Amino acid sequence: MGTVWFCLIAFMLTVYVVLDGFDIGAGIVHLAVARTAEERRTILRSIGPVWDANEVWLIAAGGTLYLAFPGLYASSFSGFYLPLIMVLWLLILRGISVEFRSSFAHPVWIAFWDGIFALSSVLLAVFFGVALGNVVRGVALDPAQRFFEPLWTNFRPEVPTGILDWYTVLVGLLALVALAVHGCAWIAFRTDGETAARAGRLLRRLWWGVVVLTVLVTWFSWDLQPQITHNLHSYPWGWILPALAIGGLVLTWRWSGRRPLATFLASAAYLAGMLASVAFGLYPYVLPARSDPSLSLSIENTRAPDAGLRLALAWWAVGMVLVAFYFWMLYRRMAGRAGHDESHGY
Repeated sequence: MGTVWFCLIAFMLTVYVVLDGFDIGAGIVHLAVARTAEERRTILRSIGPVWDANEVWLIAAGGTLYLAFPGLYASSFSGFYLPLIMVLWLLILRGISVEFRSSFAHPVWIAFWDGIFALSSVLLAVFFGVALGNVVRGVALDPAQRFFEPLWTNFRPEVPTGILDWYTVLVGLLALVALAVHGCAWIAFRTDGETAARAGRLLRRLWWGVVVLTVLVTWFSWDLQPQITHNLHSYPWGWILPALAIGGLVLTWRWSGRRPLATFLASAAYLAGMLASVAFGLYPYVLPARSDPSLSLSIENTRAPDAGLRLALAWWAVGMVLVAFYFWMLYRRMAGRAGHDESHGY
């Protein structure tokens, strides 16, 4: 049951990154690809009906984590308290910037909230990447399964570890550029005219940054986290997951500018392949210990009792059916391109 719930939580987090990733990415690049207030409003209209629904996957994943692995929830939420509060504020700023932008028709007001939307999106992507880098690298867990990390120490991925070091910052930069590409793909798919053309051109420039950063992050991840190479050697079928990421990255370039929907789906496949590769590489650990691997948090020493997990699995399946139907209806209603004359208040 521990493995089942490990996979389910990895699935939910992957869905969150793929879905909320495109509206975070749209926020990252919207000042660059939209030159007028009306073009920026069109980009907001393209994500307006779904951006808050996409964030539900993050909340649901957090609740599922508490249900399935209470030991991990307790340790990680206390050890990562500072960055989690910062992420919460960034999520709040993104939300109010979308909703407040058009509440007062003044150029300064609109420009201010456009800037807040872009800045909070950039920082949110970086912080999510840094958080993932901390999980892959490992933290300084003590025998009581507790840890605390300052914002930074010596900027090296060694004990005493900090939230920021050269490796976690590198992962944060990859998250920033990858989500920017994902956002460009979404804008090119959902808008038209010069806005879509600029998004396509920016995508092709940023794509090279994703390639370089993916190679660097992969190389250093294998060096810092030996569990990744161990799992790949033990379970060769796991190579399918990085192959999915590579295929998605290649097809993102190949289809950009010609097939907008296919480009967006290829970008989604890259993100899904990367995150699935991370989950596969860390298994059975859910939070590795940097100093002493024997202190690592795993699915065995953090999971809830099997009886509760079996009962919860039935309710989770029912909930996922309802969620799938809801998202199908939501995205079906917003099919087509976001026009300038839509009635949304963004």
